[in-house]
Amino acid sequence: MTRLGDLERAVMDVLWDGTSGDTGGGVTVREVADALAGRELAYTTVMTVLDRLAGKGMVEREREGRAWRYRAAATREAHIAQLMLDALDLGGSRDAALVRFARSVTGTEADVLRAALNAQATRAAVPVDEGPDR
Repeated sequence: MTRLGDLERAVMDVLWDGTSGDTGGGVTVREVADALAGRELAYTTVMTVLDRLAGKGMVEREREGRAWRYRAAATREAHIAQLMLDALDLGGSRDAALVRFARSVTGTEADVLRAALNAQATRAAVPVDEGPDR
C-alpha cells in the first residue's frame, strides 16, 4: 500500500471523517475543497489529488450529473493496518519486529491487542461446519 503525502492525507482525512454535506454517498471535489479551506488550495489541485487517489485505489468515485462523488475505498483503520503489515514485510524477522512492537505499546494498547488476539483465537477454534444444530 502506498504511503500518503501530506496533501493526500489531508484529503483522505476529509473522506474518512466525512463532511456536513456527506450523506454516505461520498463527497464532491467542491465539498473537499471547502473542508480544506484553511489550506487555500485551488479547486483543480483538489480535483487532481482525488483523481490520483482514485488511480491508486484509495478512493472510489461515482458520476453524479457532471460531477464525481468520492468516498474512501477502505476505512482509516484498514489503511493503517495495511501500512503496518507492509512494514512487517520490509525484511528481517517479522517475529522480532512484532515482539519489539508489543514491548512499545502502552498498557491500554496491550489490553486492546490481547482482547483482539483472544477473539481471533476463539473464532479460529470453532469449526465452521459444527454448531448447535448439527
